[in-house]
Amino acid sequence: MSDEEIKKEPENIASEEEVVEFEFNEDGEEDLKKTLKKLREDLKTAKKEKEEYLTGWQKERADFANYKKNEEDRKAMVSEAMRERILAKFLGVIDSFNMAFANKESWEKVDENWRKGVEYIYGQMNTIFEEYGVKGVGVVGERFDPNIHEPVEMVVTDKKELDHTVASVIQKGYKLGERILRPARVNVYELKE
Repeated sequence: MSDEEIKKEPENIASEEEVVEFEFNEDGEEDLKKTLKKLREDLKTAKKEKEEYLTGWQKERADFANYKKNEEDRKAMVSEAMRERILAKFLGVIDSFNMAFANKESWEKVDENWRKGVEYIYGQMNTIFEEYGVKGVGVVGERFDPNIHEPVEMVVTDKKELDHTVASVIQKGYKLGERILRPARVNVYELKE
């Protein structure tokens, strides 16, 4: 065969493995029963392999879908943890503003334009906290809850209705959604009997 003839041969010629070998009887004639039996066995084997490959592929596809979902969940958790950490770091800044505003007499002596600018910045910080769902916890008179309050000192009272309520807030607490960023540091009333 010349190079030209080889190039013209079709590319889909069956490989040696795919060629069916016919069985012949003693007269040299094909034994169709044996050939058909062999073909059926080959077909059965091919179907079995196809099912195994399909099952394996489907399992891998499901595993990959689960991996993608788990990865998305992990990314969301990491993002939430980072946001929580950043917001928690700004709590000290809010505390500084609150301490500056707490002394009304001194605060009123500050230049009015400067005071308005600082109050505007404080308002911006509070707006950001509100956008992210950060809320303050710890109010005088509310029932003491060890999940959101950190007791600093017990204040003796003779009024039963005040027992285990917040007497004063030393440092405001904050929560993000249902998670506590920082518990409120409070003094708590305790009934003296």
